[in-house]
Amino acid sequence: MCLQKPAHRIDDHHASVPVRPYDGIEMRRRQGFTILELLIVVAIIGIIAAIAIANYLNAVQRTKQKRTMADMRSVAVAWEARAVDVKAYNASGFTMPTAPISYGQLTTLLSPTYMRNIPSMDGWGYALQFGTDQPVGSATPAAEYAIRSPGRDGQYTGTTYTAGPTTSFDCDIVYSNGSFIAWPEGTQSH
Repeated sequence: MCLQKPAHRIDDHHASVPVRPYDGIEMRRRQGFTILELLIVVAIIGIIAAIAIANYLNAVQRTKQKRTMADMRSVAVAWEARAVDVKAYNASGFTMPTAPISYGQLTTLLSPTYMRNIPSMDGWGYALQFGTDQPVGSATPAAEYAIRSPGRDGQYTGTTYTAGPTTSFDCDIVYSNGSFIAWPEGTQSH
């Protein structure tokens, strides 16, 4: 639709001049977005989504690490409380203690007096591993205990650990003698 100027009257006969389009830029009626505009919007949404998804996935892994660490600390606190009562851990480093303790044995030692629900899995769904320096039922009281998680990859990296933080989701998380031996800290690599 064109904008029009009113017709001009010329001379005494009131003759009218034909109507002409408005001088200037004609306005065009828009029916929708151009393909270029749509592509730009899709590209912007894609960039934002890529950033958000990467941050979300990193947050999920960090949440699993923190849950695992909290569960390990809870078990250790219960184990320490029991050790105060019975003056033995048989129930940290560091070399992983050689006498493994099954989840069932640990539950018998700690539940329900020291901890009602003992976690058996880490944040990634892998079984936590428990151990002492003396087997359960031994005449010699255990002096060390350890709890460990294999991390995201589900593979333990051995039995000897360098104390300190790790920067990989795949590294083991180890708790012994009332403190973490190997734990995640800082920006994690994939």
